[in-house]
This record gives sequence, structure tokens and C-alpha cells, in this order.
Amino acid sequence: MSVLPDEIWRRILELGIENSKLDYKDLCCISISCRRLNRLSSEDAFWSTLLSLDFPQRTDGASRSMSLYSPSKNLYMMRFEKDKARKLAAHQRALLRLESQVAVHAKSLKDIRLRLMEESERMKTVAQELSNSEKIRQASVALNVWQPEIIRGRQKQIVEQCGVPINSRIAALEMELRLCKQQISALDKAYKGQQRRLDVSKEELSSLKYHPLRDYKLTGPGRDECNMKRKKLNGCSK
Repeated sequence: MSVLPDEIWRRILELGIENSKLDYKDLCCISISCRRLNRLSSEDAFWSTLLSLDFPQRTDGASRSMSLYSPSKNLYMMRFEKDKARKLAAHQRALLRLESQVAVHAKSLKDIRLRLMEESERMKTVAQELSNSEKIRQASVALNVWQPEIIRGRQKQIVEQCGVPINSRIAALEMELRLCKQQISALDKAYKGQQRRLDVSKEELSSLKYHPLRDYKLTGPGRDECNMKRKKLNGCSK
């Protein structure tokens, strides 16, 4: 290592940065390997290149004047921390949005479940009433057939308890029963769809949860511009 002059090491670091082989983490790791590389990796030219690639700024007047008097490494650190804070804030907003979605889906699921229970109870009541009406109709038909007086009197009593035409009542109950079944089918389908949406939101929320060991990486348009610039530099060097 001591055989190679500083110019060779500078060129190695320069090519590594231009070819996207070295980033700010690599320069920091190189800087703690030995005094010589610590001195070389801290040179302003390398950090200036990284600064222009990772943070292609849209600088205002204050930032531009600061860049004239501050080392590029310090500027990189400042912009890195600012960008990191911005991304953490966006991350928190995304978390809150997903938590809100989970709460909304859970509430909708609860409402659909309650409606399903109510509709099921209603269907049971209608089915029971339809069964009783069928018995009344059978009793009405049986009145026209000869039978013992005791049984005939009981059937007559059952028929007289119904104040509406039995056939009309049975038709109305059958229609109501069909409507209940359709409503339950639609609610069941809505319940399954809502459950899927809730599961998806919970999965997204779980994957978005902060983890202290998660690696911090640059994302977004700035990183895309950085990659495009590095590709252009690679093409020129070839």
C-alpha cells in the first residue's frame, strides 16, 4: 500500500465514486483504515462529487453562499441529515395514513358483521313465520276434508287467528325471505372484500414499521438523478 503514490489512490477513489462502487459509507469506512487513507478520503473533491451526485441541489441564496465557505464533507453531512429528517417525516406520515386506513377498515368490518347478524336474525324470523303460515294454509285446506270434529275445531281455530289472506301472506313472506338471502349474500361478499383490504393494510403497516437495524438508503428523485449522472460519467470514461 505504501508503494502506491497518492495520485494512484486518488484515482482509485475517484473511479470508485464515478462508477457507483463507493458511496459516503465506503468513504467513511476507508477513512478509519489508516492515516493516509483518512487524509485522502477527506479531500474536498471526493465529497464535492458525492454532494453533486446524491444531492443535485436546487440551492437558495443562503445555501449557495454557505457552500462557498464550507467544506464539501460538512455540506454533505448537513444535507444528508436534512434529507434523512425529511424522509423520516414522510415515513411517519405514511405510518399514520396506514394506521388510519386499518382503523377505518376495522370499523367497516365491524359494521358489516353487525348487519350480517341482524339480517340473519331477520331471515330466521321470516322463515319461522313462513313455516307457521304454511301450517295455517294446510289447516285451511284440511277444513274442506272430512275429519273428526275435535281436529276440525283446532284447525278452524288456527285459520281464524290469521287476519289476512293466507296465500297473499305466504307470497309476501317468500319474497321477503329471498330478499334476506340476497342481502346476506351481498353483505358476505362485502365482508370478505373488506377483510382482504384490512389484511393488505395491516401487511403494509407491518412492513413500514420502523426497525432500528434497518439500513438508511437514499431514495426518490435525487437518487435517480444521481444514478443517471453516474451512468453518463461511466459512458464518458469508456
